[in-house]
Amino acid sequence: MAIPSKTLANGVEMPYLGLGVYKMEDHEEALNAMDTALKLGYRAIDTASLYNNEREVGEAIRASGIPREEIFVTTKVWNNDQGYDETLRAFETSLKKLGLDYVDLYLTHWPVEDKFIDTYRAIERLYEEKLIRVPGVSNHHQHHLEKIFAKANVKPMVNQVECHPYLQQDELRAFCREHEIAVTAWSPIGKGRLLNDNTLVKLAEKYGKTPAQIVLRWHYQNDTITIPKSVTPSRIAENMQIFDFELSNEDMLEIKMINKNERYGQNPDNFHFDF
Repeated sequence: MAIPSKTLANGVEMPYLGLGVYKMEDHEEALNAMDTALKLGYRAIDTASLYNNEREVGEAIRASGIPREEIFVTTKVWNNDQGYDETLRAFETSLKKLGLDYVDLYLTHWPVEDKFIDTYRAIERLYEEKLIRVPGVSNHHQHHLEKIFAKANVKPMVNQVECHPYLQQDELRAFCREHEIAVTAWSPIGKGRLLNDNTLVKLAEKYGKTPAQIVLRWHYQNDTITIPKSVTPSRIAENMQIFDFELSNEDMLEIKMINKNERYGQNPDNFHFDF
């Protein structure tokens, strides 16, 4: 089945579910995971210069035989490459590695102090030059976004952040919604740490689904895009089976109650570079 899409602020359609390829550095493993996903009907791949697999992403797209315009490709500028000119150069490198003419979504990976505004200005320029279809950021808190708004002609249209039932990010998601910024959740299943949660296990039994599917469906009903990472074909297939059922309002509320504001990744206000 086709994966539903979210219409972004500029009318571009972004699939609600994509394949994250973080840490897929083994050439064959990465290609196999992407090949599996594309054959199953995934049409979005989320990479970054840090992940060291942009070449494989391009290779998988070309090998798939699927028209380029049907696949939504996201990549990101790494922290050491931030700044205006540096970002333009980093983008050129990424584009070359991907072997593509354009990227669908280009993101600042983390808000590097004193640089993230200039980095976003470069992303705006790439957008103006039609080298990217959507300008965005990741790991930006509200105060980072407000600083960008003060300087930008075009607001970011996507903010990719850590988000899962233990870190629900209600205030940030509300702020993004108000400013027509789509939210993408990285680590949408909390690095697997939520899968034994009693509430999620109970709901999985109720709906005849897995806890992971319950979480991904919860994101979808919250209007959040997800990019679960997996190299296991059965998992890649399982993550897609979330569009054939609906969580009741009561069950959505029950998941809301398990929020702990617990991060498994770094805080954008206080992160280090050596990931």
